[in-house]
Amino acid sequence: MPRGTNQKFKLYRLAQIMLERTDEDHYMTMPEIVSALEEYGIRAERKSIYTDLRDLEVLGIEVEGEAVGNRYHYHVVNRPFELPELKLLVDAIQSSRFITERKTHALIKKLEKLVSRYEAMKLQRQVYVSGRIKTMNESIYYTVDGIHNAISENRKIRFQYFQWNAKKEMELRHDGMYYHISPWGLAWNEENYYMVGYDSQAEQIKHYRVDKMLHIQMSDEERDGQEHFRKLDMADYTKKSFGMFGGKEQMVKLLVDNHLAGVIIDRFGKDVMLVPADKDHFTVNVKVHVSNQFLGWVFSLGEGVKILAPDGVVEQMKREIQRLICQYK
Repeated sequence: MPRGTNQKFKLYRLAQIMLERTDEDHYMTMPEIVSALEEYGIRAERKSIYTDLRDLEVLGIEVEGEAVGNRYHYHVVNRPFELPELKLLVDAIQSSRFITERKTHALIKKLEKLVSRYEAMKLQRQVYVSGRIKTMNESIYYTVDGIHNAISENRKIRFQYFQWNAKKEMELRHDGMYYHISPWGLAWNEENYYMVGYDSQAEQIKHYRVDKMLHIQMSDEERDGQEHFRKLDMADYTKKSFGMFGGKEQMVKLLVDNHLAGVIIDRFGKDVMLVPADKDHFTVNVKVHVSNQFLGWVFSLGEGVKILAPDGVVEQMKREIQRLICQYK
């Protein structure tokens, strides 16, 4: 191969070599760098490589040289992401139900390219989680992109919505009718991704599982419901909706055992007021969307939590308990 055939790629290959083969704990000497370039059919003199290593800073790649004995060792410093940061991103991707198994591996492979080959091995060990339930809807990434585009362009969206039937088949809801909704935000709640929007026909805020939305289309109509979302705290909305199931929003008073204070704070935040009731209990008022999922949450805490008010919610809990008794007779 004639000298110079691959010379035009020298700086690119040098950047690739340094990024892949060096980090805070792994270095390369000048002879090793020369040898690595030769693997790509590139011949280079030491003097030119010194200049190239300085030129890499223009590309945002900082290479540091350190004297060790009678040689210099070179390695990349100050990468865009530190390894612990990438581990957090990997954990988030791996634990996200709305990201398919195939896409999970693809995304993690891309993240591995942001560190050296040695640190990438640490990410690979980090990512193995057995039996994680993942969505099977591969189009979710395009759905999310479509929702963001509609929000930025102030447009409504049309989409079909499905559920799984007992035969494990996708079944379109409302006989395949297209929903026509004004999207206002996306919420990540209990490992699922939701689109929160305004239904003009029903005149209320609704939410939809993004992985169950199909064939999303941007509408020509401008979004409705701005006045509702101007005063909506999205984080507060998801906090009140147990499992993102709807229900009438009500202020509910609970009697709680002291040892469950952490459970209440984890669920409703540190701003809630815990009022001592006796030496073993406190009361707390919380705004929630009262649904069977909320009642189930209270029920799961056993004797530690009791609904005190309002009377309508107390009666709702009694009816649910009676229904369960009848169901398991």
